[in-house]
Parts: sequence; structure tokens; C-alpha cells
Amino acid sequence: MDRTDLYNRYRTAELLFSQRRYAQAALLLEELLQDLQELPEQTGTGEARLLLARAYYHSAQLGRAERAARELVAADPSDPYAVLLLGRVLCRQARGDEGKGWLRRAEALGLTV
Repeated sequence: MDRTDLYNRYRTAELLFSQRRYAQAALLLEELLQDLQELPEQTGTGEARLLLARAYYHSAQLGRAERAARELVAADPSDPYAVLLLGRVLCRQARGDEGKGWLRRAEALGLTV
């Protein structure tokens, strides 16, 4: 698999996200991450996974956003942005009590909520 192609696809997803075309960015990122699974080493997928979770959140795919955010937090419990995202997703799903705990944790990790 051509790494330049993978990089260009990621940059295109970033561009779509910056243009607020979140659903399209999510589709591209899903395909990209699927292709990356075929590589022997899967290093460097954290940024793509975070962007995918954000794209889900902003395109109101909240179930997918929650799953993606939980995977990010499981992979790195000290990632303040992943923790913040999970808290916001839960609050947006009318699960404020559960979300508030994650938001407090994000603050403890140094983010202003």
C-alpha cells in the first residue's frame, strides 16, 4: 500500500473536516483506518482515530462518536481531548450525569471545559 496515498487521504479528510463536511470526512477516515489495518504495523493511527471521533460528534453520529471516544480513552486514559470528547458526547446524548464525570476528569488533565 502506498503510504503517500494514505497520507493524502488523511489530509483530504482534514480538509473536509475544516470545511465542516463532517459526514464526508468520517466516511473517508473509516476507509482509511480500514486500509491501515492491513499494514503490518499500525502506528500513527491515533490522530486519524481522534479526527474520526470528532467528525462523528460534529455530524451528530453520537453512538459512533461515543464508541470511538471510548476506544481512544481506553488506548490512552491520559489523553485530555479524548476524555473531553467523551464527556461532551455523553452530555449531548442527555446523559449529563455520566458526562459531567468525564468533563471533570478532562479538567483535572489540564483542559478548560
